[in-house]
Amino acid sequence: MQPYARPALLFLARHLAAGLLAGLSFCTGMLWFDVAGLGTLLLESEHMAVGLYLFFGSVCGTFGGVAMAVGVMNLGDHADRPDRKH
Repeated sequence: MQPYARPALLFLARHLAAGLLAGLSFCTGMLWFDVAGLGTLLLESEHMAVGLYLFFGSVCGTFGGVAMAVGVMNLGDHADRPDRKH
């Protein structure tokens, strides 16, 4: 592994973990407060495990990806574009 790769991967892993935690919190809140009957629908279904897997997996994957993208986009500063004056 290149010497510069480890900090970059740790940076992405921290942002991914924050996004996954946010996604877990969001999904748990949606089920706890039974938003639009989603909790009742999922928890009383005969395919509850598949539904929960798809719900948590898709939301947590999206939140994790967004958190990593935001982290990467926030890396730059105005020194990257010296032709612009702010």
